[in-house]
Amino acid sequence: MNSDFMDALNALEKEKGIDKEVIIEAIEAALISAYKRNFNQAQNVRVDINRENGSMRVFARKQVVEEVFDSRLEISEDAAKGINPRFQVDDIVEIEVTPKDFGRIAAQTAKQVVTQRVREAERGIIYSDFIDREEDIMTGIVQRQDNRFIYVDLGKVEALLPLSEQMPNEQYRHNDRIKAFITKVEKTTKGPQILISRTHPGLLKRLFELEVPEIYDGTVEIKSVSREAGDRSKIAVHATDPDVDPVGSCVGPKGQRVQTIVNELKGEKIDIVRWSEDPVEYVANALSPSKVLEVRVDEEQKMTQVIVPDYQLSLAIGKRGQNARLAAKLTGWKIDIKSQSEAEELGIYPSEENIQVEDVEDVENTDQMDLSSEEVSE
Repeated sequence: MNSDFMDALNALEKEKGIDKEVIIEAIEAALISAYKRNFNQAQNVRVDINRENGSMRVFARKQVVEEVFDSRLEISEDAAKGINPRFQVDDIVEIEVTPKDFGRIAAQTAKQVVTQRVREAERGIIYSDFIDREEDIMTGIVQRQDNRFIYVDLGKVEALLPLSEQMPNEQYRHNDRIKAFITKVEKTTKGPQILISRTHPGLLKRLFELEVPEIYDGTVEIKSVSREAGDRSKIAVHATDPDVDPVGSCVGPKGQRVQTIVNELKGEKIDIVRWSEDPVEYVANALSPSKVLEVRVDEEQKMTQVIVPDYQLSLAIGKRGQNARLAAKLTGWKIDIKSQSEAEELGIYPSEENIQVEDVEDVENTDQMDLSSEEVSE
């Protein structure tokens, strides 16, 4: 090794951000192993690399003893004093043992160490870049696929899209450009591993942040998301400013904003509902597009009983219970849906006949009150 090697390390430090001293220390440690392996030496040695000119020397480290039992690790007091009269028992003597043909081994070892360190540094940079983007959305290009993963190129690294995180209504082909949600960034022995998803509710949330400026600037807030990827989703939004319509902001002019997201998700239906602190209003909104007659709340069991018109029952429940299931996930409340006729039979909702009778009685009572008033006045 020579000064050119040191210049290369200096350049590497500037370009890759790898500390030159860290590389030199790693090379010295690797050279010790190389020396022992190639020259069948078991003695304790130290490798010194000159930081100025890159020259390298190998020193055997031996302990000064009165009686030598292992000449590879020990040296007699008389022999040590022959080197330097100041040496005493238990001191460490360093004797240069640099082999003549060690330069070739040193160069090869240094190359391996530098390559490894550069690779580790690049992996570290990629990891630090992507760990900050966890739970964020990125656009990638499909490279290939096997029985477990689809491999998506994100630029600096290849991300993994597991089978369980793929949308059932999508077919992925080579060079397809897709948006995906980064679910996990891990350090592994082979470098950073990045897992992405197309089914995560976070993907829907990030897509709305990209398409709706009011969400991006904080005027409109996404309170909750429930999703059955590829089929249907619900999203609850709220605006702190009463003059802002949160649902209208997300839908956009002529539905353009939400349609862009629907297209990205390959036709997935999206219900946008208004969030409310009042569970009665919130649950009623969450069951959109069905109409709700009444919502009864049980705070202790975190449960609601919802009454809907008979002709709206199937719409409220949804196909295979999907609408009710998504509404429950969105609100965090258990939802028991009953039709109006069933509720009337159970006596938990007044029938139209009872309401009409009560109205007639109210009218009669009013007439009697008016009559008695006239009698009093006369």
